[in-house]
Amino acid sequence: MNTTIADLRKSYERAELNEEASHADPLQQFDQWLKEAMAAQVPEPNAMTLATVGSDLRPSTRIVLIKGYDARGIVWYTNYDSRKGRELAGNPFAALQFHWIELERVVRIEGRVEKAGDTESDEYFHSRPLDSRIGAWASPQSQVIAGRGVLVSNAAKYGAQFLLKPPRPPHWGGYRLVPDRWEFWQGRKSRLHDRLRYRLDGGAWVRERLAP
Repeated sequence: MNTTIADLRKSYERAELNEEASHADPLQQFDQWLKEAMAAQVPEPNAMTLATVGSDLRPSTRIVLIKGYDARGIVWYTNYDSRKGRELAGNPFAALQFHWIELERVVRIEGRVEKAGDTESDEYFHSRPLDSRIGAWASPQSQVIAGRGVLVSNAAKYGAQFLLKPPRPPHWGGYRLVPDRWEFWQGRKSRLHDRLRYRLDGGAWVRERLAP
């Protein structure tokens, strides 16, 4: 094959996104698109990229899983002592992105991040499989370790200590991003993509079309 990276391209022709057919409330638009992604059985429709910025002004990204959403914001769970946790402690603003490539759609969300309440975090933690609950204790997330044996040893230690009822670690819980900007991107032919942005202005959502 003589194909190079520069030659890779695709014409997006599945759907369109216009003002008349979209919701005035971005949460409703997101709810519709997420449910359509789930119905289409795209791989991991709940996977989203989380971008944070550290005190050194270097951005970093990683994939996390959405675990809830409502008028209060978008929720995920993680280790508070991880790199993302440390960065959010110093700069509580972040961006999320969903990419449902089979539907030729992207959703971008920006806003301030706050910790979920203890009760909310406890309820989700205790709904997880046992090995995931033990894993939350076993992994010193984002820290340098000598090898995988450290994780295996930690898992065995905490499994023996807590048996079937590990409590939620104090360093583990939920975050909620409270959106002030949303963008919905629908791929279109000739790279003339549809982009609708919603921005919060005086407590009301303003919907605007952006050039692709």
